[in-house]
Amino acid sequence: MVITALKKSATGKFIGQPMERVEDETLLRGLARYADDFPVRADTLHAAMLRSPHAHAEIISIDATRALAHPGVSAVITGEDVLKLTDPFLNAVKAPMKLWSLAVGRVRYVGEALALVVADDRYIAEDAVDLIDVEYKLLTPVVDPLEAAKEDAIHIHPEAGSNVMSQRTFRYGDPETAFAEADHVVDLTIDFPRSSHTPIEGFVVCADYHSGDGIYDVLANFQGPFSVHPVMSRALRVTDTKLRLRTPANSGGGFGVKVGIFPYIVLMCVASRLVRKPVKWVEDRYEHLAAATAAPNRVIRLEAAATKEGRVTAFRFDQTDDYGAHMRAPMPGPLYRMHGVMTGAYDIPNLAITNHLVMTNKCPSGMVRGFGGPQIYYAMERVMHRIAIELGLDPLEVIRKNLVPTEKMPFKAAAGAELDSGDYEKAVAIACRDGKLDEILRRRDQARKEGRIYGIGYAAVIEPTQSNMGYLSNILTKEERHARGQQNGATSMSTVNIDPFGGISVTSDTTPQGQGHATTLSMIVADQLGVDMKDIVCNLELDTQKDPWSIAAGSYSCRFSAGPAVATHMAAVAMREKLSKIAAQRLNVPWEQIEFADGKIFAKANPENSLSFNRPAG
Repeated sequence: MVITALKKSATGKFIGQPMERVEDETLLRGLARYADDFPVRADTLHAAMLRSPHAHAEIISIDATRALAHPGVSAVITGEDVLKLTDPFLNAVKAPMKLWSLAVGRVRYVGEALALVVADDRYIAEDAVDLIDVEYKLLTPVVDPLEAAKEDAIHIHPEAGSNVMSQRTFRYGDPETAFAEADHVVDLTIDFPRSSHTPIEGFVVCADYHSGDGIYDVLANFQGPFSVHPVMSRALRVTDTKLRLRTPANSGGGFGVKVGIFPYIVLMCVASRLVRKPVKWVEDRYEHLAAATAAPNRVIRLEAAATKEGRVTAFRFDQTDDYGAHMRAPMPGPLYRMHGVMTGAYDIPNLAITNHLVMTNKCPSGMVRGFGGPQIYYAMERVMHRIAIELGLDPLEVIRKNLVPTEKMPFKAAAGAELDSGDYEKAVAIACRDGKLDEILRRRDQARKEGRIYGIGYAAVIEPTQSNMGYLSNILTKEERHARGQQNGATSMSTVNIDPFGGISVTSDTTPQGQGHATTLSMIVADQLGVDMKDIVCNLELDTQKDPWSIAAGSYSCRFSAGPAVATHMAAVAMREKLSKIAAQRLNVPWEQIEFADGKIFAKANPENSLSFNRPAG
C-alpha cells in the first residue's frame, strides 16, 4: 500500500521539482546551532585529555599532583576512577578483553586517553594536562594483522590469549565441487589499507549528572544516538532511562565517524558525577586525527572458479580484518554488513567465506563511510578483471556475462540477500554510453601505440542501504543466532502534527549533516496536504527520553530515503485521510472525493465547495 501511494505521488507541486533548500539561509548565514553552540550552565567545567604518545606500553604510575595543584583545576580522573564507577563496554565477540573509557593498566595505541583534567576552562585544563607525570614500560607494538594473528605474536590483550578474537566460516551452495570442476581458478590477495574521515566538526559532549534522581543528561553530536545507547547505559551501571542523550538537529559532518564518540560520553558522565557539575569537552583536530576512529584495513584472499568462457561459478573469501586496539561497538560491522551480498551484482551460486578478527596496536576501528563495502567491491572487481586477463577475454564482457539477469529478479544471492529489482545490463550499457567508453577506448589504443600505459577500470557495484542491523548476528554461531531469534533494526519513526491554527510540524528520527532532510520532508508533507513548504517546521533533534526507541535512528547507511522519508510520507497520508473525513462531513461529500491544494480542502467535483486548511485542522 505504501509503495503504491509513493508511486502515485512521485511528482507534485514540490516533489520532483527543483527547489531552494529550506535549511540553506540558516546554514549559509552561520545561524545554525551545532553542539558547541548550545548554552551551558554558568558553573560548567571543561575537560582536556592526556593521550598516550606510545603505541604499546604498561602504565607503571600516573602522578597528578602538579596538575591538581594548578589553579582552576577541579579534578584529574584516571583509570582507577573509571574502574570504580563503570563497567567495561560490551563487545559483540564476547572475547575476554576489556574496553574502558580511559586506559586501565596499559595503553594500546598512540592517542589512547589515560587521564582527564577537569578545570574552569579549556585553557587551564590543557595546561594542567602537561603537568601530569606518567611512567611507562614500553612494549613492542604489533601493527601488521597477519603477524598479529600468529600464535607467537605479542598479545595486545594478554587475558585473551590471542590477537585473533573471532574466526567464523560460512558455506553456501557447493563451492568445493565448483572449484574442483572449474576450467580455471583465479587467486588474488588484496591488502586494503585503513581509511578515515575528518568532519569539519569534531566530537562534542556536555554531560550533567543529576544526583537527585541519578540521571545522566548528555548533549552530544552522536549521529546514531540509540544505536549504542544500551552499551553506554550498561557501562554506567544504570537503566536506559537514566541516560538521557540529546542530539542537535545540525551536525558538521559525520561519515560514520561520530558513532565513535560513545566512550567519551561515558567518560564525561563519570567526570560530571565526580565534580557534581556539568562537564564539557570539545575534541580538537589533533585528537581526532590521532584517535577518533578508522575503517579496518583488511587482507583478502579471493579465489574465483570460472569456466573457459568467463562464467564465474564460485567465490572463496579468506578475510583478515584489523580492528585496532579495541573492539568498539558496533564492531565488527564492516566485516558483516556486506555478508548477504558478497557475490555483488553477479549470479554466482556457490560461496565460501572465512573471517578472522584481529587486534593490533592501532586506533580502534569503527564506522567509516562505506562501512565494509569498498574492501569487498575492490577485491571482487579486481578478480573479475583478472579472470578476463588470464582467459584472454574483454573485462567488460566478463562482467556482463555474470550479471544477475533481469528476468531472475527478485533474486536471492548465494548468502541470502534479496536483490529486489534492477536491470543491471541496462545500467552497464548506460554507463558505457554516458561515460563515452568508445572514446576512452580510442584514447587508450592511441596511448599504447605511443608507448604509454593507459588502463581502464570497470566495476559493477550494488550497495545495501537502510542496513538491517541483523547482519551483526553473523558474528555469532548458528546455535546462538537461532536462540536469539530474528534480528532487524531497519525501522524509522516520523510524526506529522497540526496545531489548532493549522500550523504543521514534522518530527523524524534523522540527524542531518547538511543533506537537506528538512527540505525533503517538507516537500513530502506539503504535496500531501496541499500547503506551502514554508508553512512546515521540521524538528530533527533526537532525545532518547522523548523519541520512540529505534536502534536505526540517526543519519547513516543512506537510510533517509528508505526510512524517515517513507515514514513521513505514511504519516502525511494518514493525516490527509483524517482531515478528509473531517472535511467531508462539513462539505457533505464522501471523504474519498476530498482534495487538497493551495491551502484549501475542497470537493473534487465542485472546488467552490471548500474550507481553508486550518478549519478542519483546528
